[in-house]
Amino acid sequence: MTSCQKRRPGATYAGRQGFDYFEGISSETTGSRAICMHLLTIPPGGRARAHKHATHETAIYVLSGTTIMHWGERLENTMEIGAGEMLYIPADMPHLPINPGPEPATAVIARTDPHEQESVVLLPELDALHP
Repeated sequence: MTSCQKRRPGATYAGRQGFDYFEGISSETTGSRAICMHLLTIPPGGRARAHKHATHETAIYVLSGTTIMHWGERLENTMEIGAGEMLYIPADMPHLPINPGPEPATAVIARTDPHEQESVVLLPELDALHP
């Protein structure tokens, strides 16, 4: 049985999506079995690689800044998400987040895969749709 643990984001890791995440709650850091939660800051002009999470859902709470997310099978939909807003991304949904700037965008990200990167699937064929 795992015990209660308190963590403060400090170290970072490079995600396949193209961003550096602050380590938080995951199987690797706390032994969690069904959830992970990390902190992400996207610099102005920063963008991820087009991707999806094949087997897990994602919930995001934007703390500061504004991002644009393209989503759908061909990234045909666009949504703006700003500070104080929450976003849900279902499993297996292609998406591409971008920070148009001019300030960094910071968000808390929670996923239903304790390993976070295990079901990340890059979609390079979609990257060119939104250069």
